[in-house]
Amino acid sequence: MIQLDNNSEETNNFLVNIIKKDFLENGKYFGNKINTRFPPEPNGFLHIGHAKAICIDFTMAEKFGGVCNLRMDDTNPAKEEMIYVNSIQEDIRWLGFDWEDRFYFASDYFPEMFEIAENLIRKGLAYVCELTQQQTKDFRGDLKIPAKSPFRDRPISESIKLFSEMKNGNFSDAAMTLRAKIDLNSSNFNMRDPVIYRIMHKNHHRTGDKWCIYPMYDFAHPIEDALEGITHSLCSLEFENHRPLYDWVINNAEIRENKNLRPILSRPTQIEFSRLNLDYTVMSKRKLITLVNNHKVSGWDDPRMPTISGLRRRGYTPSTIKKFCSKIGISKSIGYVETEFLENCLRDELNSSATRVMAVLDPILLVITNFDDEKTEEFDIPNNPTVKNSETHKITFSKELFIERDDFKKVAQAGYHRLYPDNIVRLKSAYAVKCTGFDEDSNGNISKVYCEYFPESHGGANIKGTKIKCTIHWVSVKKAISARVNLYEKLFLIPDPEAEGNMFDQINPDSLKILDNCKLEEFMVNSNKNVNYQFMRQGYFVLDPEKTEDARMIFNRSVTLKSK
Repeated sequence: MIQLDNNSEETNNFLVNIIKKDFLENGKYFGNKINTRFPPEPNGFLHIGHAKAICIDFTMAEKFGGVCNLRMDDTNPAKEEMIYVNSIQEDIRWLGFDWEDRFYFASDYFPEMFEIAENLIRKGLAYVCELTQQQTKDFRGDLKIPAKSPFRDRPISESIKLFSEMKNGNFSDAAMTLRAKIDLNSSNFNMRDPVIYRIMHKNHHRTGDKWCIYPMYDFAHPIEDALEGITHSLCSLEFENHRPLYDWVINNAEIRENKNLRPILSRPTQIEFSRLNLDYTVMSKRKLITLVNNHKVSGWDDPRMPTISGLRRRGYTPSTIKKFCSKIGISKSIGYVETEFLENCLRDELNSSATRVMAVLDPILLVITNFDDEKTEEFDIPNNPTVKNSETHKITFSKELFIERDDFKKVAQAGYHRLYPDNIVRLKSAYAVKCTGFDEDSNGNISKVYCEYFPESHGGANIKGTKIKCTIHWVSVKKAISARVNLYEKLFLIPDPEAEGNMFDQINPDSLKILDNCKLEEFMVNSNKNVNYQFMRQGYFVLDPEKTEDARMIFNRSVTLKSK
C-alpha cells in the first residue's frame, strides 16, 4: 500500500500528487504499484538532461514502492548502434540506478506492433499511403485548411495486401507509408493521419535484415508501455501535443488471439514535465553528435560536453548530479538553468570530500640559499581540513622548490602580498621565507627566485616584528611529479549558442587550455581515477583515464575554487 507524508516536500511535486491521486483516490491501477520506464533511443550518449529524466523515472517508482524499466527505443536502424546501448547502461548504473531484469528493446515488440497495425487496417483505422514525404508535408493543410490524402479511402483489403508486401520488402524506401486514419481537420497536427510505419531497408543492430518496415516512435512508444504494464509514462514537455495520439494508439491497440504474442497489460497515463535546458551548451543529441563528427570536441566523453560520460571524465560525481536534479525541481515551466548552479553543487560536495594536495601549474624555481643542499624534511598535510581528525599525508621539503610563476613579481603592485624582493611569505605547511633576489633569462622572464628561510617559523610560528600577509604553495624539486593539466571553460561563448545562427561560430576558442609542464607532489603518483582532488589555490581536479605519449598522468580541472 502506498503511503506518503502529506507534510513532506515531495507532496508539493505535481507528479507525486497526480500519481498519488491515481492510486489512493481513484484506484486507477490494480495493486497500487507504479511501473515507470526510462526509454532512450540508442542513437547517442546520454546527457545531463537525460539524467534529470532518469532521476524522475527511477525515484518516482521508488517513492511509490514500484519499479522502473529500462527500454531501448530502437525503431530507427539508420541511427542506432550497440555502442550507444552499452554506454546508456553504463551511465545509468554509474548514477546509482538499477533496472534488475526489466531491460527491454522496442525491437522485442516488432511482431506485436505489426499485428496491431494490421488490426487497425482491418478496423478501418489505418491505410497505406503512397504520398512522398514532401507531398505529405504539402498536403498537411493549416488551421483553416484540412490535410488530405488521395489514398485515405483505399479499400481495407488493398491496404492489408500492400502492408504485407511492404513487410516482405517488395517496395523501395519511402515508396509507401502506413498512416493512422484519425482526423484530417484536427487542430492538433499530430492527429492529422500521422504516419505510423515507414519502409527502411537498413540493417538493424538486433534484428538484422528481418524487418524492412519500422514503426514510428509515436506509434511504437505507447504500445511498448502498454505491453510492459507501465502505469505512468513520464516524459518531457515536447511530447505534450503528442499525448492525444499516445492515448489514441492505446485505446485502439488490440492483439488477436495469438499465444505467441504478448497481451496488452495496461492503459498508461502520460504526464509531461519541463526538460532541462542548460546555458552555454546544446542538449540535442543531433547537435552533440555534430560536434563530435566535426571534431569540435574530442568525443562524446569530452569534459566540455554535457554528456554524463563527459561530466564523469571531468570529475562530477553521481551524488552531485542527483543533487542538482533534485534542486532544480520538477515543473512545467520552460527556462534555462545556469551552468554556474551545477558547478556550485559540485563545489559544495568536493569542499567536504576532496583530498587536498599541492600542485604547481606554471612553475619557476625557488632556491632557499640557507638550506642544506642534501637536506630534506617531511611535513604532514591534512587530506581535508574540513573533516575533523582528517587523515594526513606527507610532503617533502628541500632546498629547491617549484612555485607558481604568478606568485613572484620583480616589482610589487598595490595589494600584491606574494613574493617580491625583500618581502616575506609563508610556504604552506613549512616555513616563512624572504626573497633575496632573482634571475632572468635573455627574454626578461623570471627563471629563478632566491630566498632565505626562517627555521623558527615552522608550524606557523610568527617572526618577531613581521606580519606575514600571504601563504603560497610549493612542490619539492627532488620529489616532483611531472603531469599535464587540462583547464576547461564553457564550450560556447554565449548562453544560447543557437540564438545567432551557426552554433560553430559561437564555440569558445579558449574552452581548453593545456598546461604541459605541471609539477605535483609525490603523493599524487598513486592517484586513481574517479578520486577528486583539490589542488590548493587552484581548483578541483580529477585524473583522466588517458596518459600522455610519454606516460605522464593527465588531470582535468572539474571546477574552480570559486565562481567567476
